Amino acid sequence: MTMTTSVTMPAVSAKAGYREAVWSEWTKFRTVRSSVVTAALLALVVPAFAVVVAATESLQPDDTILGASVLGGAVVAQLLAASLGTVLITGEFRSGTIRATLAACPRRLTVLAAKATVAAATVFAVTLPAGAAAFGIGVVMLDDDVYARGDGFPALLGIGLAMASLAVLGVGIGTIVRHSAGAVTTVVAIVLLPGLVAPLLGDAERWLGGASLNGVLQKLSQSSDATDETVGSLGAWPSLLAVTAYTVAAVLGASWVLRHRDA
Repeated sequence: MTMTTSVTMPAVSAKAGYREAVWSEWTKFRTVRSSVVTAALLALVVPAFAVVVAATESLQPDDTILGASVLGGAVVAQLLAASLGTVLITGEFRSGTIRATLAACPRRLTVLAAKATVAAATVFAVTLPAGAAAFGIGVVMLDDDVYARGDGFPALLGIGLAMASLAVLGVGIGTIVRHSAGAVTTVVAIVLLPGLVAPLLGDAERWLGGASLNGVLQKLSQSSDATDETVGSLGAWPSLLAVTAYTVAAVLGASWVLRHRDA
């Protein structure tokens, strides 16, 4: 996914702090078409899949309405959230405008923090109502006498936080790789490979599945797929904290790269 950057950079002084950097990044985000389109798709994909799942009743008898409604578009939503994070930084490296960004705000870690903040806040603000809408669609279209409803709160909050963490992971990977296609490919591998590889590992499946973002989403949404054999017995919220280690590692790596490599 590429980003065309043709906006005027907001003026930021050398003494600008975090707040000014966040405002600058938000201005760039909302004036770049690809970023806005990605956010819009993220807002639509989960409710759209919820409609399809409910209309076809393609869920297990022991599944929850929450799990079926939210997880239908989970993989696509994860990829969109990660892509949104990557394009915030890789587009600037590709076009060369990162030099103007760093000239306007020489504190490189402040720039990184601002981009991560915009990515996380945007994705959380989009996915929380999208998840709630998907759950509402499931409740309306599915018979809760047949399927267990599931507890929407704080599950939907956790799902929003998980997606926000994934967006920050995208920012970190994008800063390290600096190429849109390479960064998106790397994040896609992080999102999809655990689910593809885990079933091949026998008794070790529960460890890899439990350490994957998709496994965390299954636990948070109380899906019938979230068994101890496939995603481990660790609770949903501790699992979410464990998965954020990927994001922390990526941000630490991005911090080192941004400080020691020329723009």
